[in-house]
Amino acid sequence: MALAALGKLNLEEAPPIWGSRSVDCFEKIKLISHGTYGEVYMAKEIETGEIVALKKIRTNDEREGFPVTAIREIKILKKLHHRNVINLKEVVYSSCPDKDDQRGYDNNKYKGEIYMVFEYMDHDLAGLAYRPGTRFTAPQIKCCMKQLLTGLHYCHVKHVLHRDIKGSNLLIDKKGNLKLADFTLARTLSLEFTGTLTNQVTTLWYRAPELLLGATEYGPAVDMWSVACLFAELLNGEPIFPGKTEIDQLKKIYDLCGSPDENNWPGVSEMPLYKRFEPSLPLKRRLIETYGHFDAHALELLECMLVLDPPKRISAKDALDSDYFWSEPLPCEPKSLPTYESSHEFQTKKMRQQMRHNEEAAKKQKLQQQGGGQSHAAPHWPSGPNHSMNNVVTYCHHNYPLVDLAATTTIKSNVVVVHLVQTGTHLAQTSPVVIIIRAVKVTAADHILHKVEVHHMAQVLAVAMVLDHHLTTHKVVVSTVALEEVRTQLVVLETNNMDGN
Repeated sequence: MALAALGKLNLEEAPPIWGSRSVDCFEKIKLISHGTYGEVYMAKEIETGEIVALKKIRTNDEREGFPVTAIREIKILKKLHHRNVINLKEVVYSSCPDKDDQRGYDNNKYKGEIYMVFEYMDHDLAGLAYRPGTRFTAPQIKCCMKQLLTGLHYCHVKHVLHRDIKGSNLLIDKKGNLKLADFTLARTLSLEFTGTLTNQVTTLWYRAPELLLGATEYGPAVDMWSVACLFAELLNGEPIFPGKTEIDQLKKIYDLCGSPDENNWPGVSEMPLYKRFEPSLPLKRRLIETYGHFDAHALELLECMLVLDPPKRISAKDALDSDYFWSEPLPCEPKSLPTYESSHEFQTKKMRQQMRHNEEAAKKQKLQQQGGGQSHAAPHWPSGPNHSMNNVVTYCHHNYPLVDLAATTTIKSNVVVVHLVQTGTHLAQTSPVVIIIRAVKVTAADHILHKVEVHHMAQVLAVAMVLDHHLTTHKVVVSTVALEEVRTQLVVLETNNMDGN
């Protein structure tokens, strides 16, 4: 059945070996990536000893037996041959499902598996960039960006949109050669193409504004926006648009790049979601003032990349001709990029998780050693839905009275309302989700409070604030927080406003 599935692919010009060999010719060594569309393994070809990457194509949920995304990926990679694009060596099959994947085995007991065989790359850019203790130098960033733009320009010349550029999809070998990989979401667009495209592509933090506004006709500019986000991330040391939702992503983009209108983006008002996400007040572009500490040529290039209007966004070809790549310090040679043992985002995440676990354990041990080896008792927070919240105090730098939020409450100036949602465990022994609802002074007298998730527990525990600069006497309608809906120990209530201060 696996061979029959391969027959449907219609892989023109494929060498005879494609689809004729079994995955049993390879020995899996370890899992190096796990995603929506399949797993990637480091493997060794038994006969030659060559190290390769095996990408198992996930077919569990496909009614037709083989996902169209995989068909596209294989066909696209067959026609791309460039030093900065990953090389697909062959496609192999297994006659039975992979027992290592229990879910796939249970749903696919009588079908084989299809694997794509790639050249093995030791690192991905995200794995290197976020490896503890690593920070790329200016010449190294230029080297990475030059290789990325060179590979992307080649793809665009071949009428291929990648549509998922991010650090984990840029692979680097031991010699420092960077290659575009994971063409799962890629599409070929011929000059005669007149159809529509899905806008549900590209990882959220790297997604272009036209996609977020519902565009179904777009081009290479969506890739260039992703490149810009990655470029700024390398310069900044962290992502610049870490949105949690699509609306939050647009808000972050507008806060930095300004809000779109017919003057800076002709036709934007006709986009499907423009009215829905239009800010109440126009926002100014703040890219230069926010990142004025960047190298001048780098900032100039970033300005040309982070342009809201897609036709005005710089192309990969023109970006390669920018002064950034021709000014001192010049891009380093690929061999000068950092070299470590194999480092992929999948493994780096596990490493960071272990480091966080170790840090938390060390802090807990330090607390237990204080006071002659006696640990400070954490306050026992009252629990149960029938417990009255009145006259209970929080364990912060200052004690604030808790207020029963089941009824409408009037908030006066200089009062912080803190609502403790109970789970029956000590606050100091948990890793809770903290929800802050921030107050913003507005003219209306009544407000509905909305919840916004925040991950900075330590900052909230140290809170000792008054809101007199935000609130006058206003009546605030607060809905009761259902205990079964949240795993939260502390909620600081303020009023959230989408438009910001």
